[in-house]
Amino acid sequence: MLVLPEVPKVDPCPDRQTAGDNRTFLVVVDETTELRAALRFAARRAQGTGGRVALVSVAQPPDVGPWMFVDSLMREEARSKAEQMLQRSASIIQSIDGEAPVLHVREGEMLAEVLALIDEDPSISILVLATAADDEDPGPLVRALTGRQAGRIRVPVTLVPGCLTDSEIDVLT
Repeated sequence: MLVLPEVPKVDPCPDRQTAGDNRTFLVVVDETTELRAALRFAARRAQGTGGRVALVSVAQPPDVGPWMFVDSLMREEARSKAEQMLQRSASIIQSIDGEAPVLHVREGEMLAEVLALIDEDPSISILVLATAADDEDPGPLVRALTGRQAGRIRVPVTLVPGCLTDSEIDVLT
């Protein structure tokens, strides 16, 4: 019989947070129909694990071309729209798990801002995205984060099929 010496248990990632340490599920809020599935999945997982949900909406910079004088107005409108989408999504989250989510509004390119937020906020432990029901295109973020950009993200990505019903999501979570 081979007897191995006892090795002290050392966490190889001492800065990581565990499931009981306020796990945060980040959902990217946009205008897609599959957003509903991502919101429900994240809210139910947070509810079941004692975690919380964070929502991010990215106001994309306007392409104003030669009309620079309308830039600030268009930025303001984009930010207002992003905030309205966040509020609608926050009410859905709160109705499911009873907790108000953390809200983030960013300005810039979607992928870059989502990755930057994840890098800046160490409490974010999982990115929840829903895939489009379209057989050919799962969505731009899903495509980017499962393709060439996959190595840039420091947290696991959970992909929720956008075609799932609420009851199917509840069974999974």
